[in-house]
Amino acid sequence: MDAQKPKPGPGGRLPSLGFKPFAMIAGLVVLLDQATKLLVLAKLPLHHAVSVIPGFFNLTHIRNPGGAFGFMASGSLEIRSLLFLGVSVFAMGLIVYFYRSTPKAYPYLASALAMIFGGAAGNLVDRLRFGEVVDFLDLYVGVYHWPAFNVADSAISIGITIFIFHAVMGKMPS
Repeated sequence: MDAQKPKPGPGGRLPSLGFKPFAMIAGLVVLLDQATKLLVLAKLPLHHAVSVIPGFFNLTHIRNPGGAFGFMASGSLEIRSLLFLGVSVFAMGLIVYFYRSTPKAYPYLASALAMIFGGAAGNLVDRLRFGEVVDFLDLYVGVYHWPAFNVADSAISIGITIFIFHAVMGKMPS
C-alpha cells in the first residue's frame, strides 16, 4: 500500500509542520542560550577567562555591543540599538514566514529556521536587557582567535549551514 502524499491546503500550499515544533526548537535554543549566559554572568567576571582545553578553548566573559564579529561596535548606542532591534524583528518575521511556507516534507529545513529564530531571539533578549550581547565561547589556536560567541550564535550558524546545504543541493521547497 502506498503512503498517502500530503494534500495541498488553501492556496495550493502543502501543510507546514505547525507551530508546536517551531516553538519547541526555538524555545529550547532561547532557554539554553539564556541559561548559559546567566551562569557566565554569575560565575565569571567580565573580561576573565577559564581555560577548558589549553591552546584551543576558553570560557571568556565578554560583551559585544556590535553585531556579528563586532560589526558597528564603536557606533552610536542609539543608532546601534535601533538598527539591531529593527533588523532582528524584520529577520524574525521573515523566518516565521519562510517556516510557515516550508512543507512537512522538509523537517530539517524547518528545524533550521526554528534554530535561527531561537538564536536571534536569544541575542535580542540580551540587546533589550543590556544593550549588548553576552559572549563567552572562545576558540583559538595559538594567537589566532575566532571571535567569541554564544549558544544563540551557534544555533544561528548551524541553522544557516543547514539552510545553505538545502539551497546548494537543490532541496528547497518550490
